[in-house]
Amino acid sequence: MLRVAARSESPALKRLKNCTRCPGLRRVFHRQRAASPRETQETTPSPSADNAAMTPDAARLSARPDPTLPPPGECGLLPLNLGSSRDGLLYVPEKHPLDGPRPLLVACHGAGSQASHSIRPFVDAAERYGLILLACDSRGGTWDVIRGGYGPDVQFIDRALELVFSRCAIDPQKLALDGFSDGASYALSLGLNNGDLFSHLLGFSPGFLAPAGQVGMPRIFVSHGTADRVLPIDRCGRVIRDQLTRAGYDLHYTEFEGGHTVPPEVQEEALGWWGVTGG
Repeated sequence: MLRVAARSESPALKRLKNCTRCPGLRRVFHRQRAASPRETQETTPSPSADNAAMTPDAARLSARPDPTLPPPGECGLLPLNLGSSRDGLLYVPEKHPLDGPRPLLVACHGAGSQASHSIRPFVDAAERYGLILLACDSRGGTWDVIRGGYGPDVQFIDRALELVFSRCAIDPQKLALDGFSDGASYALSLGLNNGDLFSHLLGFSPGFLAPAGQVGMPRIFVSHGTADRVLPIDRCGRVIRDQLTRAGYDLHYTEFEGGHTVPPEVQEEALGWWGVTGG
């Protein structure tokens, strides 16, 4: 089970830690960084959050793929039409043959961002390798667990997955959850609680782990820049590396010279590790 070493924590992060009741988790490390008043507000747990928001059930996804479906009828960049001001995007390759079940990458954006920012870097790869891409907008300025506990984002992602699984044949052995920055923290945390759905987790420059539980043993890719000043590697990437290694996960960890970013060669390394670059 995942056991996270204690770190220096702000009072707000201590409150979020105390919401966690997973038996395998004793302490949760969250990012520590200087923040503006708005950032502090967004990363402070909601006063209405209760223990139910940090239980394994609150972070469970129920949608499951059907690899026997025929090829999708619509291709290109498609809105989900599941939300109003904040929704999500589905990308189905326009040129690559889509016979048989395809890999699916579910992408989580960073704080204050949106689905288009997380799906755009993978469009060329989707066309080269025949990947299906899904990206959801978080319901608020960042993901629900950072705002107080699992809930609305989990529910929206589940609805989005149900939609994709009804349209596209997805390979359950190539179903990945990915994210950058806060999105990476969320992808790893949510993914650890849904390792029976996601075969692979990809975290680019994550800041923390906050799983409500642990189900399955997904393979995990983590990258971090050695000069990252937003989420410093010594307090974030290397801490997460050690946590996942101690917990026994199959982890591919890579460091690069650079800041808070995803270099193209690191993204390509991740896709190769995922095993989808054979076309």
